Amino acid sequence: MHFPVESHLCPVGEDQREALLQAPGFGQVFTDHMATIRYSKNQGWYDAKIGPRQALSLDPAALVFHYAQEIYEGMKAYRLDGGGTGLFRPEANARRFRRSAARLAMPPLPEEMFIESVRALVRVDNAWIPSTQGFALYLRPFMIATESVLGVRASADYLYCVVASPVGPYFRRGAAAVTLWVSDNFTRAALGGTGDAKCGGNYAASLAAQAEAIREQCDQVIFLDAVERRWIEELGGMNVFFVFADGSIQTPPLSGTILAGITRESLITLARDMGLVAREEPYAIDQWQDDAKSGRLLESFACGTAAVVAPIGEVKGRKHRFIIGDGGPGPITERLKSALTDIQLGRAPDTHSWLDRLA
Repeated sequence: MHFPVESHLCPVGEDQREALLQAPGFGQVFTDHMATIRYSKNQGWYDAKIGPRQALSLDPAALVFHYAQEIYEGMKAYRLDGGGTGLFRPEANARRFRRSAARLAMPPLPEEMFIESVRALVRVDNAWIPSTQGFALYLRPFMIATESVLGVRASADYLYCVVASPVGPYFRRGAAAVTLWVSDNFTRAALGGTGDAKCGGNYAASLAAQAEAIREQCDQVIFLDAVERRWIEELGGMNVFFVFADGSIQTPPLSGTILAGITRESLITLARDMGLVAREEPYAIDQWQDDAKSGRLLESFACGTAAVVAPIGEVKGRKHRFIIGDGGPGPITERLKSALTDIQLGRAPDTHSWLDRLA
């Protein structure tokens, strides 16, 4: 699908843009343009374009406001070492977007349309990709139901959109490792729900627990399963890994209640490339505490597109409190993070063809 570019009458000036790129924060600064495609039951996908980033006009009865038909993705564009720009595994985001759409009874966007929409926006707003180490252009493709009707049913009309935001590090405290709060009041998802779909409702449901974590002086909340309140699932917006003294790593399995993170999948592959044993098996919160205290477990880390790889230094809760290793990043965590970011930035051989280089 071709994405014609509409003229922008008031783009941000070069000097202002460069000033914003020095300290953009995370998700606070946006580029000049956005990509859009519309869908109707009668026409299918139509009216693809790159236009000025602007407010959306929606009827108050649009179904997205009432029944939460909404999905999204998170991905990044990088300024590569040696020149050029690149996307990391955009086809994986496109596949997951289709799976999320199916779960929310929304029309599946063809993968090639998804990928081309992101490529087209990055090409137009290329100047917004930061050059600072650890910075990137965060991309947010999303789709919402736009039909105006109050009946409880799937919409006949949708808007797909991609916006972009230059970002720095996700965690801003400057600590070497993050601190987690174990939520025993709230759960994130249950079997048969939307836990493995990337929809806004999952994150809305996590906000009260995240606020509790912040009150307890923690960076993130970690959720347990909804049935036994025993098995570790994921953080409010990230997957989690455990690193043992024997050099093996482990992460909770994809059982339908946690998001199939693309960073998660990539790290499992990279770990196995390094000769490490990488298991996808359940892991209990009490076992995590016992293993950390005994020295059987030496490292833990969270991972996701936004945070990349974030070492976990301490875990707190009403029934739990323990330090992991020496409270800082461990060698295997750092090794995996370096291997991942070196591919994302074009520094290392791309043996899995993950990097989508753009001119």
